[in-house]
Amino acid sequence: MQRRSLILAGAAALAAPHVRAQAVEKPKLTIAVGGKNLLYYLPLTIAESLGYFKAEGLEPTIVDFAGGSQALRAVVGGSADVVSGAFEHTLNMQAKGQKLRAFVLQGRAPQIVLGVNPKTMPGFRSVGDLKGKKIGVTAPGSSTNVMANFVLAKAGIKPTDVSIIGVGTANGAVAAMRAGQIDAISNLDPVITLLQRAGELKIVSDTRVVAEADRVFGGPMPAACLYAPQAFIDRNPATTQALANAIVRADKWIQAAGPADIVKAVPESYLLGDRAVYIDAFLACKGALSPDGTIPDAGPATAVRALQSIDESLKGVKFDYAAAYTNEFVKRANAKYPKA
Repeated sequence: MQRRSLILAGAAALAAPHVRAQAVEKPKLTIAVGGKNLLYYLPLTIAESLGYFKAEGLEPTIVDFAGGSQALRAVVGGSADVVSGAFEHTLNMQAKGQKLRAFVLQGRAPQIVLGVNPKTMPGFRSVGDLKGKKIGVTAPGSSTNVMANFVLAKAGIKPTDVSIIGVGTANGAVAAMRAGQIDAISNLDPVITLLQRAGELKIVSDTRVVAEADRVFGGPMPAACLYAPQAFIDRNPATTQALANAIVRADKWIQAAGPADIVKAVPESYLLGDRAVYIDAFLACKGALSPDGTIPDAGPATAVRALQSIDESLKGVKFDYAAAYTNEFVKRANAKYPKA
């Protein structure tokens, strides 16, 4: 009897990995992201490079787009299952009748920096000087565009008072500034630190600093997250949990990591040819990355205020904050991985 029990126990142990894999409804899925090289999405890269997705039984294909608005279109159009993107898109799409829900956080502040080009605007004094100017963003409609519009709105400048130009998230954005093709830029690291170190950027607003982001937006402004159609979450709860587990592990690893660890873990192309710049950018952004994946309960209200300040059509909309996010998967992920 004892021998039979041992045999059964051994068989169960051998079968366990297969059972775990079967529990994930969709091991092969597509994640859309707009600017994967950005520190804004560092947890996504870490989860991939350190094998955290694989450890959860997932084999994601990560498709990179020029900006978050294009990644959003991919999931709405059905060519992607999940988006690694800005939290406010869940609310913006809710107003359009699309049910999207965030389920794990990567960034607790937007990390977006609005700065002016000292070459084309040497006499810049205030945000009001940007009226009629060309502003570079990662892609029109992306969170960088929202941030620029929000800061401009506080100075009484309407979105139609400036020219918005998509410049991407890497060397193209740097080149546009250096060539004087844009008068200001709303972008993220490592682009911002590269321009800053070269003396080619004068910072106007810096939401890499959590306190500054809270001041600018009037409360906690959730940034990068994983979000998906509610229908996907309902059909694939184990897959959604596996994704949350991987990102929470990555969030915690990043907080415990040093610059040298980060540089080893990301692709060489992310460094934009200058390792020191990337390290400086990481140190500038580290505090704005989520320590544990939890979405702040006050976050949706902050995001709605930002969206309504730049889009008059949203002011009469009654938003369902609870439908825009859930921390249930994050709670279970933190229970499974209490430490980095």
